[in-house]
Amino acid sequence: MVVVVKRVYDPPDPGDGVRILVDRLWPRGLSKDRAALDDWLREVAPSEQLRRWYGHDPRRFAEFAERYRQEMRDAPHAAALARLRACAAAEPIVTLVTATRDLDHAHTSVLADVVNDDHDETR
Repeated sequence: MVVVVKRVYDPPDPGDGVRILVDRLWPRGLSKDRAALDDWLREVAPSEQLRRWYGHDPRRFAEFAERYRQEMRDAPHAAALARLRACAAAEPIVTLVTATRDLDHAHTSVLADVVNDDHDETR
């Protein structure tokens, strides 16, 4: 299993495997056909409150990542995360897509780490 992160605005690639949008809001100016998604797990995205606090400020990323990992333990996030984990366990490649420009400091990098860490622990 491989979980990768990609911008939703990048052209879909046959090597993407299952493409899952993990943003709370639909990306601006993007049609559903062009997005080429297999699923949209908006419930796994950071809460509105956490997203606003973070403001995509790279200086806050470490604390954001910790708060987001904590947030993923609440019921709505945990249910969506369980769906994502099940998909990742069943598919060889899962691509998490987001509208965020800075992928290194995005929630998707934290989410990919969580799912990949789960996989590493089961080996």
